[in-house]
Amino acid sequence: MNITEKILAKASGKKEVSPEEIVEAKVDVAMVHDLTGPLSVETFRKIGVEKVWDNQRIVVIFDHLVPANSERSAQLHSIMREFVIEQKIENFYDIGRGGVCHQVMPEKGHVRPGELIVGADSHTCTYGAFGAFATGIGATDMAAVFATGALWLKVPNVIKVNAEGRFQRYVTPKDLILNIIGEIKADGAIYKGIEFAGSTIRNMSIDGRMTMCNMAIEASAKTGIVEPDETTLNYIKERTNKPFQIFKNDPAATYEKILNFDITNMELQVSCPHSVDNVKPVSEVAEVSIDQAFLGSCTNGRLEDLRLAASFLKGKKVKNGVRMIVAPASQEVYLQALQEGLLEIFLKAGAIVGNPTCGPCLGGHLGLLAPGEVCISSSNRNFVGRMGSPKAHVYLASPSTVAASAVTGKITDPRALEV
Repeated sequence: MNITEKILAKASGKKEVSPEEIVEAKVDVAMVHDLTGPLSVETFRKIGVEKVWDNQRIVVIFDHLVPANSERSAQLHSIMREFVIEQKIENFYDIGRGGVCHQVMPEKGHVRPGELIVGADSHTCTYGAFGAFATGIGATDMAAVFATGALWLKVPNVIKVNAEGRFQRYVTPKDLILNIIGEIKADGAIYKGIEFAGSTIRNMSIDGRMTMCNMAIEASAKTGIVEPDETTLNYIKERTNKPFQIFKNDPAATYEKILNFDITNMELQVSCPHSVDNVKPVSEVAEVSIDQAFLGSCTNGRLEDLRLAASFLKGKKVKNGVRMIVAPASQEVYLQALQEGLLEIFLKAGAIVGNPTCGPCLGGHLGLLAPGEVCISSSNRNFVGRMGSPKAHVYLASPSTVAASAVTGKITDPRALEV
């Protein structure tokens, strides 16, 4: 079996499982946030169960509309705070105590190799970077998990993506995953797992692996995963002392197909409106004027991303007529960026540094676009209306491309800014 099958076999109490098999799997950790949590709670109450299956395995994180931007969002927060108290849920990260859910989960030790983790958010697949089977589920499905601690899952066929070679200067894991999605297409991995492997992945940081797995859903995959190694263990052991089980692929593990990518000569990539798989090299979209640049989100708001962007903005100014918004992915990332002087670089360049939030990414609040405006973003989706007006245009790119574009006022290869 491959690692995905092994984790689901363990979760369902079986010696082995096969692709397309339906299993009843026990959940290790369940996560909801301020937008999906209230519907989960409402449905949970309709089930008629008084207590959740395990209040130690549920994590509640406020991140989408924080601070509350309307009376309605404040009500949603209130619903979740009451539920947390009622159910004695200790793993609760209120405003100012956590950040973006997919950053906070591993930071606070809620993600471990070999576990089955579900979240009422599509980018829950981020946690596959740690050798876990992690997937997004609906808010009503989450209510069933709250009640029983289990759910039905179909064992997915798995596509193995081998990436070999070293990145050129300023090319990042974000460029690689955009390139992969451009090849696979947005519907190319429906309900499949994507396993990322090869020398490029082995040499990649945890931050980079999280970016890769985060965007597996943009190819319609059920999950993305990286086989755990020393890099994984070094991170996990600093974050939790809870036991976990490491799974590795069998030598004869099978896959639906294997795709090979040589990144040696890969250019920086840009995903053009209005589909993530509409991917082109940055050289083909250079000169597109922008109104806004966004650096942040569960995809690229981590310390590695902020450092890279700051290296371009140091001593420079955001172009007149361009707004740049920076949102560190968590309080921890924010504090470290503050200590390293990164936030000072952003502020002196003319950027706005906001609190950790998903707001600009989903067009919830902070940085919405007007009709006809163009944004280059380090986030994960560029659908019609994603960041505000349905008549706006969103381009997705790496932190280095976002920062360089903010300086020039048009989509720019960061190498063009080298002195």
